[in-house]
Amino acid sequence: MVEVGKLNAKLSEFLFDQVAMTHRFVVQIDMDEYDLGTWTKVAGLQVTWSKHKYRPGDNNDELIFPGDVEYPTIKLSRAASSKSATVQKWLKRTSRSHTVLSGGIHMLDYLGIPVITWELKRFFPVGWSISDFDSTSGKPAIETLELAHTGFLDDEAGL
Repeated sequence: MVEVGKLNAKLSEFLFDQVAMTHRFVVQIDMDEYDLGTWTKVAGLQVTWSKHKYRPGDNNDELIFPGDVEYPTIKLSRAASSKSATVQKWLKRTSRSHTVLSGGIHMLDYLGIPVITWELKRFFPVGWSISDFDSTSGKPAIETLELAHTGFLDDEAGL
């Protein structure tokens, strides 16, 4: 017979490991040697199109057309951890190289199963920071990685 204390401990461990956060985000680079780990916040996953206007001749009706696509930088955030050293190694390797990188940001559910993936094209790091170290605040140090990229829509596939 299983002891109730051990069962509660196992149940707590299972629940904590599985549903500690509603969603987690894994950043995967096509270079297999760097696993940047899980992140708790992703900001900047958006796309906008400029609007081109045209008014033919003396017509008062204005025509509009979709223009250039713009993707802002993506900011990834998480509590600093042992994976921060992997990020530092990756930054050191890419800081002076012009290697074209691709990879994905995968949103995972509480079981670790991918829900949706954004495949980033031609990305590189443009910033990294860590919050102030303050043991009196009771808050973890937050690591932030910023990535520039040329898009996540596979919009050239149909051309």
